[in-house]
Amino acid sequence: MNEFFNNISRYPRFLITISLGIFFALFGWLKPLLERPVTAIALIGLVLASFSFVFLTLRAMLGTGVSPV
Repeated sequence: MNEFFNNISRYPRFLITISLGIFFALFGWLKPLLERPVTAIALIGLVLASFSFVFLTLRAMLGTGVSPV
């Protein structure tokens, strides 16, 4: 049973390692795009638009928006 809990305790560490690896890989790929101001503005706009799209979609799906009276 001790070995079972030892294996279970490895999952959060695995999740953090995978998440950081994906973040660093994407940042390394996007870093050259941030050197030019035009592509940096476009990339930041794309990130903000994607975030707002996901936020508004989840808000509408979950019904947490302002309800009409």
